[in-house]
Amino acid sequence: MGGKIVVDEERCKGCQLCITVCPFHLIQVSDNINSKGYHPAKFVDLERKCTGCTLCALTCPEIAIEVYREEKPIGDEMYG
Repeated sequence: MGGKIVVDEERCKGCQLCITVCPFHLIQVSDNINSKGYHPAKFVDLERKCTGCTLCALTCPEIAIEVYREEKPIGDEMYG
């Protein structure tokens, strides 16, 4: 199951807490500067490693991260 995150760049204050908790190191500091003068976080996942674990969103004090997970297609369940 894959995932992705969306960072609200205007809400992010660049504290980098999300960067420290991402198990796959998929969050970086952006070169952009938001209207408050901060370098927000940015999501970089070229290899689709994000699992949607939500650690970044749970850690974010500004509630600037939304996490999305891909749904498993119907029929992919394992029957034993």
